[in-house]
Amino acid sequence: MNPRAGRGGQHPTMDQVAEAAGVSRATVSRVINGAPSVDAKIREMVQRAIAETGYVPNVAARSLVTRKSNSVALVISEPDRPYDSSFLNRIFTDPYFGRVTAGATSALRPHDIHLVIIPTDSTDHHHVLRYLRQGHVDGVLLISSHEQDPLPRQVHELGIPAVVSARPASPLAASFVDVDQRLGARLAAEHLLARGCRRLATISGPLDMPAGQDRLDGFRSYLADRGCTDVPWLEGDFTRHGGEECARRLLAEHPDIDGLFVASDLMAEGALRAVQDLGRRVPEDVAVVGFDDSSAALDCRPLLTTVRQPVEEMAAEMAEVLMAHIASPGRLPRSVTFQPTLVIRESA
Repeated sequence: MNPRAGRGGQHPTMDQVAEAAGVSRATVSRVINGAPSVDAKIREMVQRAIAETGYVPNVAARSLVTRKSNSVALVISEPDRPYDSSFLNRIFTDPYFGRVTAGATSALRPHDIHLVIIPTDSTDHHHVLRYLRQGHVDGVLLISSHEQDPLPRQVHELGIPAVVSARPASPLAASFVDVDQRLGARLAAEHLLARGCRRLATISGPLDMPAGQDRLDGFRSYLADRGCTDVPWLEGDFTRHGGEECARRLLAEHPDIDGLFVASDLMAEGALRAVQDLGRRVPEDVAVVGFDDSSAALDCRPLLTTVRQPVEEMAAEMAEVLMAHIASPGRLPRSVTFQPTLVIRESA
């Protein structure tokens, strides 16, 4: 009999695995469910028998025993944006979200854990919370950084393991992974001063986000320490269009600007378009530095000098921290801060 065909053409069963390994069915079950009490030699015998018979565990039955779904949710929360085509278009075209997904998947895949992507806005939170409450996933990777977003606290109150993608905007006893935003902005300011720029300006991110606040504060405080107290700035929205509009306004109001720090690569791409449309050369007339080192930096002409945040590595760390919380639900919250670096290209 071909063991992979089973009796009567049926798929191999747990009983057949037990027979092939010379152990009880209960022992096979303990091995499949990862029980630590099984002797290493017996575990190896069972695993060999599983491979020889071609047995595939019943995932649904296994989840009833382990109480695990082997899935985690990547929840992308944008409370100030309607859940419409433009919102979804931003999620699936913004390089940041793609890098987060890639980094998290790289850490989860070796553990056979699936990633479920859930975009949501403030009108849809009750559906997301119900989905999480019903046990469809074992934990949550949460992208949310707006001050008014209640979802981080709501997820925390569910008691489900969760890790946030940045320092929470409001105090919360939750694990998070972030980059040193202020240091990144200081690197941009330092570089612009070093190349001889004397009239500096910046386009910040949204100021209801810690990243937007920290990048603006880091840039302005570094310049203030060096005697540059008059630093024009406008609040952007992390989009190409927002960067372009802000750059046009800044250059109209302050035509002597010769150095511009833009708090995301997408906004910097729009800002470069505005600078060049106004007849300014980059970097000869206006040097431009972005933030992220995403694929957008390589789409720019000239190629964008930018502050790199290692998004893939940060997302992988989020996944590792989450898996640790799933394995040990009572462990204390943990924060991890990565260091940014400056990537010098053609724009500054």
